[in-house]
Amino acid sequence: MNKKVLLVLFIHLASIPEGVCQLKSGFDAKEYLNILGIFAYSGKDSVFSKGIPVPSDVKMIYESPTVGLQNKWYLWVNETEKTAIINIRGTIPDPSSWLENFYAAMIPAKGQIKLNPNYTFDYEFSEDPKAAVHVGWTLATGALMETILPKLDGLMREGYDNVLITGHSQGGAIGYLVSSYLHTLQRENRWGKKVQIKTILSAAPKPGNLFFAYDYERINQGGWAFNVVNPADWVPEVPFSIQTVNDFSTTNPFSDVSGFIKSQKFPKNLIFKKVYNKLNKPTKKAQKNFEKYLGKYAEKEVVKQLPAFEHPGFYQSNHYVRTGNFVILYPDQEYNQTYVDAPEKLFQHHMLQPYLMLLKKQFPEL
Repeated sequence: MNKKVLLVLFIHLASIPEGVCQLKSGFDAKEYLNILGIFAYSGKDSVFSKGIPVPSDVKMIYESPTVGLQNKWYLWVNETEKTAIINIRGTIPDPSSWLENFYAAMIPAKGQIKLNPNYTFDYEFSEDPKAAVHVGWTLATGALMETILPKLDGLMREGYDNVLITGHSQGGAIGYLVSSYLHTLQRENRWGKKVQIKTILSAAPKPGNLFFAYDYERINQGGWAFNVVNPADWVPEVPFSIQTVNDFSTTNPFSDVSGFIKSQKFPKNLIFKKVYNKLNKPTKKAQKNFEKYLGKYAEKEVVKQLPAFEHPGFYQSNHYVRTGNFVILYPDQEYNQTYVDAPEKLFQHHMLQPYLMLLKKQFPEL
């Protein structure tokens, strides 16, 4: 390499601000191992942390108050790499925390929710008007953002320019929305500089519909967002998903077949109409029932705890889909013998220890 090339390379490296690009794209097993430690040692649950390695090169500097429906987050930092780590707590054994999960109707991915008389959360998780998300986890995101943003703004002023978003279980579901919201703020140039955002979630449920997923995957192209999943764990499989003819893109052959049916000769037109109704009506009825019970009825309980709560109105869909890049920690025979399926052990595959076991099996270099 000649002197001119070396000089150009030196000038280029010197021009990169300190801390930028410390986060790397792609899934890194060591990074996820450290995140498991962050999950384990954010709270004070010895059962949750048993056997999980203590995270390295990071420290916790803030624990938020409990807000929303028993929501909380923890701020960790890597001071050397100028990385802020937002760890969102998952479901806890409290009726309010579970209510948030079951409050599973959809609302538009852009709008306003009012959480108390003095705080309205203006949110945008997607630019697509057909995108929709889980109302309970949107409520949680809004409640948490009241403390997340001031903390992030302060760190940005201190030279931090990397944000890592993490969360296990319900924390992962909320993490999808936090990630999308921070990308919106990045697009609006909130911090006046390029901030690298990476999202590594764990055992996260489905956060929204297909059009939300499309947009989330678009803004994270290049390996900037992952959900790590144990296929024996049922939590990433929820909420229930119902696809109706209204859940397709605008141009499709399913939403309105009246023209096709009318073009058929008698009695084919009657047969086609009967068959179409038999297929179409049950899914629409099921969607309405889910909105009724997991939306309107659940909301009555939510309002008892948050009397001022308001949202932009339900989006008439329950088409929840898996979102983002998935890292699958596939169970083998030894795992299945260690964690034997049992109806009374609903969460045994969902804990951190099974995820750690499978991680080490899939990545033996750890």
